[in-house]
Amino acid sequence: MIEEIRISDLGVIGAADVRLGRGLTVLTGETGAGKTMVLTALALLLGGKADPATVRTGASGAAVEGRVVLAAGHPALERAAEAGGAVDDDGSLLLVRTVGAAGEAGSGRSRAFVGGRSVPQAVLAELAETLVTVHGQADQARLRSPAHQRAALDEFAGPDHARTLRAYRDAWAERARVRTERAELVERAQDRSREAELLRLGLAEVERVDPQPGEDVELGAEEGRLAHAEELRVAAVTAHDALAGDPDSGSGLVSAADLVEQARRALEHVGTHDPALAELATRVGEAGYVLADAAAELVSYASDLQADPRRLEVVNQRRAELATLTRAYGKDVAEVLEWSRTASLRLIELEGGDQRIEELDVRLAELDARLTELAGAVSAARSAAAERLAKTVSAELAGLAMAGARVEVVVQPAAEPGPHGADDVEMLLVPHAGAPARPLGKGASGGELSRVMLALEVALAERAGADRPATFVFDEVDAGVGGKAAVEVGRRLAALARDAQVLVVTHLAQVAAFADHHLVVSKSTRGGVDVVTASDVRSVTDDERVRELARMLSGQDDSDSARAHAAELLELSGMGR
Repeated sequence: MIEEIRISDLGVIGAADVRLGRGLTVLTGETGAGKTMVLTALALLLGGKADPATVRTGASGAAVEGRVVLAAGHPALERAAEAGGAVDDDGSLLLVRTVGAAGEAGSGRSRAFVGGRSVPQAVLAELAETLVTVHGQADQARLRSPAHQRAALDEFAGPDHARTLRAYRDAWAERARVRTERAELVERAQDRSREAELLRLGLAEVERVDPQPGEDVELGAEEGRLAHAEELRVAAVTAHDALAGDPDSGSGLVSAADLVEQARRALEHVGTHDPALAELATRVGEAGYVLADAAAELVSYASDLQADPRRLEVVNQRRAELATLTRAYGKDVAEVLEWSRTASLRLIELEGGDQRIEELDVRLAELDARLTELAGAVSAARSAAAERLAKTVSAELAGLAMAGARVEVVVQPAAEPGPHGADDVEMLLVPHAGAPARPLGKGASGGELSRVMLALEVALAERAGADRPATFVFDEVDAGVGGKAAVEVGRRLAALARDAQVLVVTHLAQVAAFADHHLVVSKSTRGGVDVVTASDVRSVTDDERVRELARMLSGQDDSDSARAHAAELLELSGMGR
């Protein structure tokens, strides 16, 4: 349960410490005193949207702290631990929300903390789902919605139905995914066919040419040799003659080999006198061997090198074929071969499109059968739960001063199945005996709708038990209600609070009289020319509580008749609890 809420600089509230106990707590006060800000503070703690405009005028920011006491193993504790929050030794969890004022540093920025750890706002919202159920005027409007009515019936139907409905929704989502995939395949069939044909043509061309790894590099080198064969031969012969000489030339030129041999002999002749020169003689001799090997290779090269116009034509033709491929599929043969590999895989994928469509058709048939089965189970569970819910809510309405009224919950086939099943759910209200049944969205007044909502909440709480949050917040659930009906609303809220913590914002003394704890939001003004308005929240008991009830009854807390009536209400509520 929520043990305490501390509020700082929120709206008209400068500082307030709202202590909440078990049972029924009512929050009352004059219009404009700040009751709304208390609910705004609670909404902030529960992950609601932060509005910098709610920060108190002149303050740099607002802050709300809430302490929640939870039993061991509560899912909120587990989620807080996942977020890194710490739980106090007494099992309480501290929630904090701050809101910066517009124009201040941070420009309206909001921050959230759970157990001392900064967390995203969404974490507070997740915790709220397991902590508190809030009902206000907006919830009454939602109660007119068939979707909200269906959700209430599904909740009342229990956990087994919830599992079946979840299975149906999962199957529905999968079918939607499969249908989307199939539609995309069919829609792109022409594009796939065109792409596949282009790939086939390209692969056929690559297969015809049959390029080999590195072939383009080798052919380029060979083409260079064949196209310049005579230049290369002359250069090789000239180099050979320079290195080894040509005894048949009669030129008398000294070759490099002769000069090196002359140098070696000169050094070798004196090498016995100096080891350094002997070593150099050896190295010069080695150079001679290198020159001799090079000269021999040049002779072989020149003899093997011949102009071959036919081979040159073959090489040029082959290079032209490879160039055609590289222009289309890559900058060189290596990239062409890589394109061929990936294109083959893509072609396999494209050619498998028709097979994939057939597989998806089979899966769709399976999912349709599964959905039909699950939809039948969902409809049967809803129909059974609808009868029980109608009886339960109607019984509650009798206790809320709506004798003769009853609620009918109608489950009928929808025009088309949807993600929530194949049913349309509608709640009808018969306001009194003999009256026709009318949809809640059309025939119910505000007061009737308030009591129906309360009756429905009681029914859901009793059906779901511990699975539902243990704290309920009702914002003016008594709107449009008065007289005896208001007394019965108070009585029923008190009954609900026997097994839960219930916080009610009310303007009716008949409801407030049933509270276990009565909090009053009061407003005061102080200052001279610049009037400053402030609100605080205090707990009232005994005579102060009588005075507050008297004010709610007549607008005057010092009226003897109003105080007598207030005391009578308190006595009546005590007897009826």
